[in-house]
Amino acid sequence: METRAPYVVVGAFVLAAIVAAFGFAYWLNNAGGIGKRDTYQLVFNGPVPGLLVGAAVLFNGIRVGEVTSLELVADRPRDVHATIAVAEHTPVRADTRVTLDFQGLTGVPVISLEGGENATAPPASGPLVADKDAGRSMTQAARDALRRVDTVLSENAAPLHDAITNISTFAEALSRNSSRLDGIVAGLERMTGATTPPRKVIYDLKAVDAFDAPRRPLPAHLAIAEPTATARLQTQRFLFAEGAEGEGDFANVEWSDSLPALTQAKLLQSFENYDIAHAPLRADNFTAGGLKLVIDLRQFEVVPSPQPHVSISLSAKLVDGDNVRAARIFEESARLDGATPSKVAVAFNQAFGTLARKLVPWTASPQ
Repeated sequence: METRAPYVVVGAFVLAAIVAAFGFAYWLNNAGGIGKRDTYQLVFNGPVPGLLVGAAVLFNGIRVGEVTSLELVADRPRDVHATIAVAEHTPVRADTRVTLDFQGLTGVPVISLEGGENATAPPASGPLVADKDAGRSMTQAARDALRRVDTVLSENAAPLHDAITNISTFAEALSRNSSRLDGIVAGLERMTGATTPPRKVIYDLKAVDAFDAPRRPLPAHLAIAEPTATARLQTQRFLFAEGAEGEGDFANVEWSDSLPALTQAKLLQSFENYDIAHAPLRADNFTAGGLKLVIDLRQFEVVPSPQPHVSISLSAKLVDGDNVRAARIFEESARLDGATPSKVAVAFNQAFGTLARKLVPWTASPQ
């Protein structure tokens, strides 16, 4: 019994392996992805670039099989015959459309089948003929298009050259007669009643360059922030007190910058004229530990009554870290000798100059 036992074990193992192999083959054939297949013949009347045996076959975008063979036809050099095997219940009918598709960035070719519109069409019984130019890739289509464009350009080179020459000649003529054309356009505008909007007149403030003695040096590491202001003051327009309006001339005049930015720029220049050795920086260049001049712009407008004048008002604070070292309100006005924009600008410059001559020395020695 001892010598016969190993043979029984070996035989049982071999028998189990055979049964497992047959079971795997059965599973693969039925549930593992092979199953029963239907075979169809496809005819391409042209090249099929990159198509290989084993390439996927899609029906309405779903993979249903693969290419099993590719053949050339001896008496029809342009034709390619492809044999495909697809899942048994794939609805391949006589009106099924056959094309060659290119998928992904690499353009892998696959055969694409699309179901026809006739639901009663009979199942395909003979070869299915692919669409004309079915194997034409996007690259080949682009090449053909460029070839046609090149042909058109070659055939019309002389007319195109003449057209470009005429355009150049016309452009040169326009350039030589630009002043006359401007006159013609101006005449047409006068005839039609059109008016050209007047250009904006830009006014600027003047920085102060003369200060009374004695001049005390400015604090070291001083920085000036752009003044804060209400939305009404965030403008380049000439402002008038509430209830008052400027004359028509003021519609086409403006300051060179918004009032807060203009005030900061001219104050910086005034500080530099006062003490260039300790000239302050803008707040965006400010480093921790220095002194900061914080300004709030309160008023910058024309006041028509009781006597016409301009008024500029601001509050100034010297801030050291979280501490306010000094604070003061500065307010100056200047009488108006007339309501024209130029005279108003002169009055604003007078008021700003008086205010800056007080603000700058106060910053050097706050009281």
